[in-house]
Amino acid sequence: MVKVTGSVLDPDLGDHVCLPFLGERERMAATRVFTANGLRRRTKVVIITHADSPERTREWLAPLVPGFASEEAAGRVTILPATPCAAAEEADTATAGGPADHEWLLGELVAAGEQAREMGCHGVYALVDASWGLRDGRAREAFEAAANALFGERWLAAVCQYDRHLFPSETMDRAAAIHPIAPEQALLRYTNLEEPAGLRLSGDVDVTNRPAFASVLAQLEPVAGDVVIDATGLGFIDAGSAQLMAVTALARPGRATVVLCRRPVARVLRLIRADEAVTVRQVGDV
Repeated sequence: MVKVTGSVLDPDLGDHVCLPFLGERERMAATRVFTANGLRRRTKVVIITHADSPERTREWLAPLVPGFASEEAAGRVTILPATPCAAAEEADTATAGGPADHEWLLGELVAAGEQAREMGCHGVYALVDASWGLRDGRAREAFEAAANALFGERWLAAVCQYDRHLFPSETMDRAAAIHPIAPEQALLRYTNLEEPAGLRLSGDVDVTNRPAFASVLAQLEPVAGDVVIDATGLGFIDAGSAQLMAVTALARPGRATVVLCRRPVARVLRLIRADEAVTVRQVGDV
């Protein structure tokens, strides 16, 4: 009997999850559970497939999910191929001069978010078959890092499926680290702040998800004014990850970067002298 981890297949909006699996049975079982959970949460479910065509995915998935046909007919389930070329072939159109695969995928997620809002859905549940990037690791990693910028508004939950039969262990480790959430690593959640601009962080940050943290912080660099990083929800941060806050501040000369945090995080920031670049405001001091 195939066993899948329930929590990672029932993510909260705002979660970007890496899900390793072994073989077709686990991939299909995860797809069934994820789709059912997305419909239960009243989100728009987007399945981006590569191992199977959209037609083949529909054939085996529809009988396994109650109400699938009516939900798809209403636009609450969409099955897409993972590359613009495959999408063009399905629609019988040309793609000359079109976006690269990872840019196209990001565009499809953004478009799904707009559709979900128009339909009155609570958000988007996206399941992405990462085997599309098997031959182009740079594009795949660029997609995963760039996608992190979409989750701070908390309208999107995505699970990226990585088949251990296809990806070497080193590649799997790098892929997991770009995701804020993956099995057996620190878990990071974040929310965009508007006034003042910035981020609210919760969970933990260490070497296992440090690349994800770097991509999340990078979106603060172009902000014109001062920013606040509310880290009061962080339970732990290691020195290397804390240093990234200083790197972010140094990339924003002339604009303040304020970190709100509790005593343990403040201690780490001061220990590595990050407080020379960021303004550390320990909870209780303000």
